Amino acid sequence: MKRLIVLRVVAKMLIPFMLLFALYVQFHGDFSPGGGFQAGVIGAAAIILYALIFGLPAARRLVPERLVETLLGAGVLLYGGVGLAGIALGGNYLDYFVLGRDPVSGQHRGIFWVEVGVALTVSAVMLEIFYLFAGRGHRFDE
Repeated sequence: MKRLIVLRVVAKMLIPFMLLFALYVQFHGDFSPGGGFQAGVIGAAAIILYALIFGLPAARRLVPERLVETLLGAGVLLYGGVGLAGIALGGNYLDYFVLGRDPVSGQHRGIFWVEVGVALTVSAVMLEIFYLFAGRGHRFDE
């Protein structure tokens, strides 16, 4: 891919917009269709596109496997932590109503943090799967 200059330039222009769109889907997801799962997949697709264009070693330098594994665990802990916060505040597991001053703000806050946990987990799982398959002998680093 080093000789395909147009592809490299277009990817450099496209990847920031992909990541921005992932953030838009994440933050707008509790008001409309979309949310954590879709945002996580879009974010991971941006990194996978980077790996396909600039090589797997470059992508692993940008998002190391250790960071991917950390994000995977952090997303699951965040999701579970929101549920436990509901229990600690006198509600049920994943009962968002007790997370705010009033039920509406608690619902909004709980959904937001659960969706952030889902986005982190989905993005990390997608990248981990890509790293595992890409590292099995197919060369994306040329």
